[in-house]
Amino acid sequence: MTKDFDHIVIGAGISGLGAAHFSARRGLATLVLEAAPRVGGCINTHEFQGLGGFWTEAGSHTCFNSYGNLLTIMDDLGLTSRILPKAKVGYRLWQDGERRSIVSALHFLEAAVSLPRLFTTPKQGQRVADYYGRVLGRRNYRDLLRHAFQAVICQAADDYPAEALFRRKPRRKDVIKAFTFADGLAAIPAAIAGQERLQVRTGQRITAIVPDQGGWRVVADGASEVTCDYLTLAVPPDAAARLLPTGFDGARHAIGAIAMAEIETLLLAFRGADLQLPALAGLIAVDGPFYSAVSRDFLPAGTHRGFAFHFRPGALCRDDQVTVACRALGIDPGQIAAQAQVHNRLPALRAGHTAVVGRIDSAMAGSRLAITGNWFLGVSIEDALTRSRRETDRLFGAEPSRLP
Repeated sequence: MTKDFDHIVIGAGISGLGAAHFSARRGLATLVLEAAPRVGGCINTHEFQGLGGFWTEAGSHTCFNSYGNLLTIMDDLGLTSRILPKAKVGYRLWQDGERRSIVSALHFLEAAVSLPRLFTTPKQGQRVADYYGRVLGRRNYRDLLRHAFQAVICQAADDYPAEALFRRKPRRKDVIKAFTFADGLAAIPAAIAGQERLQVRTGQRITAIVPDQGGWRVVADGASEVTCDYLTLAVPPDAAARLLPTGFDGARHAIGAIAMAEIETLLLAFRGADLQLPALAGLIAVDGPFYSAVSRDFLPAGTHRGFAFHFRPGALCRDDQVTVACRALGIDPGQIAAQAQVHNRLPALRAGHTAVVGRIDSAMAGSRLAITGNWFLGVSIEDALTRSRRETDRLFGAEPSRLP
């Protein structure tokens, strides 16, 4: 019996939208179902109401010319010509109530002695704390790197798998190194979702996936159903484990080992004239209630400046978060022009994760069901899209390589 779609993707974060794009450009009838009212997932450009379109990033903050799969999608959609360079501004440490330089926490002699180990020490299977403590020195890890890595992944870094952090990728020399868009990174999911060759439905909470004559029947709230030949789950691990249909118990068991980290993100906007702080990329907190504060200064807006403070979950109430953030920026809370709060979730990967992924892949081999997300290779946009590309190739056969 003919199915409603060739391919259905559940989840409209960048992983799911990437999987949908890779199948739609093969000419397959593709549908994306998303529970939230918007697409993009962790790519979330927040526009402050009443501030003339001023925005700041609430989740992912940057893209690089090493993001090959992302750039092929951008090429397809005509986005590459719209990119803007990010201004070269630096990070500062926030420690003991002061903003300090990064180099103030660096032990140069220890780094010089340890650095040769970078070329002989394998990452595979290593904890971040063990690997970087060895190749750059224990004190450097304790005083600087631990906090810098926590700022990147917005969670404790010690037990994170070293191979999932800063994977090497080839760079596109025709594209600027670090870039954004005039309307923020949300331009990317909006363009993918807006193309005519795929459909996207938001507000679709999926309750069950049922095998259906060689394909799948997807059931949503309200008992609405849609069928497909191939299916991709692009949801967090806890949701994937819940939605996996009968017959995938091995994958469900393996996925159960992957936890999630919760992040409370406070977004603040100020009039530029009110904030005396010099332009900076952001703050890396050393043992504070927030992991990092990322600035909008990489793309100056003139009238306003914005910051996203990524707080540890449950550490402070909203008012106390505002107090801490304003103290770090050197401004009175009464001068806040606008604020918002966003809840983010990221996978809490642990050393040995590669073996977990191997068990998932073994359990899914040969099926018409794929699983993708930012919890396979790493949390970056390109890590997520690399997984989506591999899974789409597994379902439908590999396309000719389009990477340089």
